[in-house]
Amino acid sequence: MKFNKPKFWDYKKLSIWSILLFPFSIIYFFLSNINKIKVSKKFNIPVICVGNIYLGGTGKTPLAKEIFKIFKSFGKNPAFVKKYYDYLQDEILMLEEVGKTFSTKKREEGIKQLIENNNDLAILDDGFQDFSIKKDFSILCFTQNQWVGNGLLLPSGPLRERLESIKRADCIIINGNKDENIEKQINKIKQSKIFYTKYKPKDINKFKDKKIFAFTGIGNPFNFFELLKKNNLQVLDHKSFPDHYNYSMEDLEKLKFIANELDAILITTEKDYFRINENLRKNIEKFDIDLEIENKDEFIKLIKKII
Repeated sequence: MKFNKPKFWDYKKLSIWSILLFPFSIIYFFLSNINKIKVSKKFNIPVICVGNIYLGGTGKTPLAKEIFKIFKSFGKNPAFVKKYYDYLQDEILMLEEVGKTFSTKKREEGIKQLIENNNDLAILDDGFQDFSIKKDFSILCFTQNQWVGNGLLLPSGPLRERLESIKRADCIIINGNKDENIEKQINKIKQSKIFYTKYKPKDINKFKDKKIFAFTGIGNPFNFFELLKKNNLQVLDHKSFPDHYNYSMEDLEKLKFIANELDAILITTEKDYFRINENLRKNIEKFDIDLEIENKDEFIKLIKKII
C-alpha cells in the first residue's frame, strides 16, 4: 500500500480529521473482529511472528533478519514467510538477501512450502493479525518516537488493532531509547518482556566529512533522517516519498540533479535501494544498518524456548 502517512495520526491531541473519520474506525473495528473468528492451524514446526499494530515503519523486517541469524547459529534451518503484495517487493528482496523466503498470497501456503523444502522453523515477517495460523511465539514491534500515535484505529489513527492486543504478544520490541511512560502503558495491560533496539550504521566512516542529500519512501521517514543526524553526518537536505514508493527515472534524475547542485552524495535506505531498478542505482549510496538488541542474551534465551 503506497501512502503518505497523515500527520494527524501522530498528534497527541485529537484533530478534526480524526473526529470526522472516527465512524469509519468503528466500522473497521467490527470488520477486523470478524477476521478473528477463525480456527488457527497448528504446524509441526515452530512458527515465530514478528508483527506490529502501528501501520508501517516499526522495524519488523530488520528484526526478522536478526532472528533468522540467531536461529541459524543454533543449527536450525529457518526460512521467512511473507504474504505477497506487489508493493512489498523491497521487503521480500531484503529478506532473500539473508535467507530462503516464501512469498505467497496466504501465509499458510508459505509455511507448507517451507516445510516441503525441509526448513524447520518459520519466521513470519508481519502476520500478527493473521488468525488462521497458530504462532508459537509472537513479537510486537514499536518505535519510541511514534509509539501508538494518537492511539486510534484506522483510518482515524495508525493502529491496526487496539493497544489491548498486546495481551497476545510474548514480548515487545521498542526501537529507540528506554521510555518508562511507554512501559507503564504496556504493563498496565500485561506484564510484558520489553526489549529495546537501536540501528547502528555499518560503514559510517565512508559518509564522514561528506555532504549528504538523503531521500526515502518508508513508513516513518523522520526516523531515517534523525538517524543520520544522530551519527553527526552532514545532511544538507532531505526528501521523503510515500511508503513503498516506486521511483521513476524522472524522480531519480531530479534527485541526482539536486545532489549535484548541493555538491553532495545521494543516499537512501536499504529498503528504498532495493526498490530502485538496478540500472538506475548509479551514484546512489545505500545506507546499511545493523540492528542492536539490548539485553540480547536474555532475548535469545526467551525465543530459544520454542525449539
